[in-house]
Amino acid sequence: VAVLVAERLGFALRPTGLTGEAGGVEQDGAGLLLAHESSWVNANRNPGLTRDQVGARLLQAYGASRIIWSRGVYGMDITDYHIDSLARFTRPGHLLINQPRQPDMADPFHRAASDTEAACRRAGLAVEVIFEPDRRRVASEDFVASYMNYYTCNGAVIAAAFGDADTDKAAADALARHFPGRQVVTLNVDALGELGGGIHCATQQVPLA
Repeated sequence: VAVLVAERLGFALRPTGLTGEAGGVEQDGAGLLLAHESSWVNANRNPGLTRDQVGARLLQAYGASRIIWSRGVYGMDITDYHIDSLARFTRPGHLLINQPRQPDMADPFHRAASDTEAACRRAGLAVEVIFEPDRRRVASEDFVASYMNYYTCNGAVIAAAFGDADTDKAAADALARHFPGRQVVTLNVDALGELGGGIHCATQQVPLA
């Protein structure tokens, strides 16, 4: 896919020596990356590579200078806990993160989310928490109910709504604050959530520069 897109748009293709997905790493546009080890330092993607080796290649690929790692969750969902379903940079130094209102530390995803938030706060980021929906239309345990899996495009932010009027509104309001000048459009994307992803998983933005 990358080869076809590069050829169609006339972009240079730069191999990184890594296997991974765009949703596995977040960048703030000012030299900082955020990722879960489980999506990169994993035998199912990059066998034999250490975290330092993976990190060095990611930094080179993104032209970044530092990376915040958190462990993530291995082998319990199809992405090994992509960061884009948990936390997103909205501008340098500012992060939105999706958290359960009442975390259960027996849940590996809740523990990982808490660890990632703590790592970001230790790094000095301004972190705003958006609560997961308390009610949703789909009851499956594997359903991904993440407000963070949004897509930014020209003039708009395309985000999910899960049927909880309170948290849907709170998430949309937060996105409007963080992306002034863009219209926040919310959609029912339950079909994507049932497949283990969201809007950002099914799209790929192209940076202006």
